[in-house]
Amino acid sequence: MPSTPSTPSTPDGNRRITVPDFFKRKKKGAPLVVLTAYDRATTLAAEAGGVDALLVGDSLANVLLGYESTLPVTLDEMIHHGRAVGRARRRALMIVDMPWMSYHVTPEDAVRNAARIVRETGADAVKLEGGRKRLPAVRAILDAEIPVMGHLGLTPQSVLTMGGYRVQGKIDGSAERLLDDAATLAEAGVFSVVLEGIPGDLASRITEAVPIPTIGIGAGDGCDGQVLVYHDLLGMLPEDSPKFVRRYAELYDTQVEAIRQWVTAVRDRTFPSDEETYH
Repeated sequence: MPSTPSTPSTPDGNRRITVPDFFKRKKKGAPLVVLTAYDRATTLAAEAGGVDALLVGDSLANVLLGYESTLPVTLDEMIHHGRAVGRARRRALMIVDMPWMSYHVTPEDAVRNAARIVRETGADAVKLEGGRKRLPAVRAILDAEIPVMGHLGLTPQSVLTMGGYRVQGKIDGSAERLLDDAATLAEAGVFSVVLEGIPGDLASRITEAVPIPTIGIGAGDGCDGQVLVYHDLLGMLPEDSPKFVRRYAELYDTQVEAIRQWVTAVRDRTFPSDEETYH
């Protein structure tokens, strides 16, 4: 694909990024940049900004649909948003979250649902949460030739058993379990693993111990890459952001001010002007 002025240079140029590229980037020590995307607008902006991968995250339950957790979002809703991202993306690797209960019952269900995601959205991979106890689902999906990204630490789909969104890996024995889970997932064949909400030193230990890239979110700077939620990065919602988020813009305030100016212009009858009227 020809380069465009709006697409910054990246370690991979402008060609489509693939799953094997993730392994190469870990060996090179070049950080991977992942951002959530949910529709055409977020996809176009994320790719123009130069991200390596787009994650159609089940966080859409919170930031788009207004749910308090990710648990209510359905497979059909994930596919609906995945289709929009798939139609718009050109270069970035595309990963789609498997929502709660889409891979928890039987390996056959997990494969069927993962295949729906890939077939209907054009995704390159799926992501699912959990370690050793999710191995049957992980192995079954991998056997179907569908790449899998793992997710360990603070796993939002486990919010009920965790008793809320709490930092993981700090209780006795839990750090070793996370190390074991990461090694187990890597051995099973996942191509990368998200580490969320764990101490930075533990994330660094996991990163050094496994041959696959680690993508951190609230896990310090020792991972092979970072991921953030689009709306958090850009300050698109009025709520306070988690500790691990750096907001690079305050677009909620910008949007509100723009709308106020338009509302005033309409009420003052200064919009539409003659220039904005057909003759």
